[in-house]
Amino acid sequence: MTMRPTHAILAFLFIIPAASAQDDLLGLLGEEETGPEYTTAAFKSTRVINGHSLENTAHGVLDFRIGHRFGPANGGAREAYGLDGATVRLGLDYGVTDRLMVGIGRSSYQKTVDGFVKYKLLRQCDAGCSMPVTLALVAASSMTTLAADQVPWYSPDREDYFTHRLSYAWTLIVGRKFSESVSFQLNPGVVHRNLVAGVDDANDVFHVSGAGRVKLSKRVAFNAEYFHVLRDQAEDGFNNSLSIGFDVETGGHVFQLHFTNSSGLFERAFITETTGDWAKAFDPLSKGGGFQFGFNISRVFTVHEPKRKG
Repeated sequence: MTMRPTHAILAFLFIIPAASAQDDLLGLLGEEETGPEYTTAAFKSTRVINGHSLENTAHGVLDFRIGHRFGPANGGAREAYGLDGATVRLGLDYGVTDRLMVGIGRSSYQKTVDGFVKYKLLRQCDAGCSMPVTLALVAASSMTTLAADQVPWYSPDREDYFTHRLSYAWTLIVGRKFSESVSFQLNPGVVHRNLVAGVDDANDVFHVSGAGRVKLSKRVAFNAEYFHVLRDQAEDGFNNSLSIGFDVETGGHVFQLHFTNSSGLFERAFITETTGDWAKAFDPLSKGGGFQFGFNISRVFTVHEPKRKG
């Protein structure tokens, strides 16, 4: 059957708007599928210096981390101002999803094995939603493997139970990237120690802490963090952990160079066992030491490529 000219014109008039409407609908579906545009790069790394940052390792990415702390600088020339001593942590962090991250590490400090789970409850948005902050929860645990007679809080009359060697930490991180140059976070939490040195020492140690970052150039940023333990929970010789440093990004590596008064690189150590005193940085008579120079190195590997949506 032959289509009349008038029928062809009518069909053309109806088909063009329908096709246009279909394109608009596909565009809307595409926008909906893309979803919110979440804020990224609030910090260069998943750690500010010692503690966790707002950032997670991406889905399917394995992050190999090396943490190194030299000895106290007040050791003088005899100890090469701390360069002769070292505390090292080797760790592996993995992004199970973009929200969920897990990790495990081994430290020379008290020969400790530690692990953690980190989950982003909320994510700051640049577009597509109105969430102004990122909220993350970190649950961590550590276990010392020192011989019983070397554990600092053991006494000869205490039996060596496995549970005595365990500690736990929970940290809530809430923060915001205010601009391309400035990010800040608050990270209050609690550290639980199954066994402590004396009956007057607290098993649960609460802290109110914070950290910040200022971007200095495309690849360099200045970081600072502070962990404040309430005084009635502090033990003799204890000092709050204060660290400052710089992040330098080079390709797939992030170098973090810093100064800190903490020797340990996991929560129980740097929150409850810091003895370094910044005020006595070069005092050779200070038993707890002053600050220490250290660095973190991060190298990421993609071990699983997530399927693209759509």
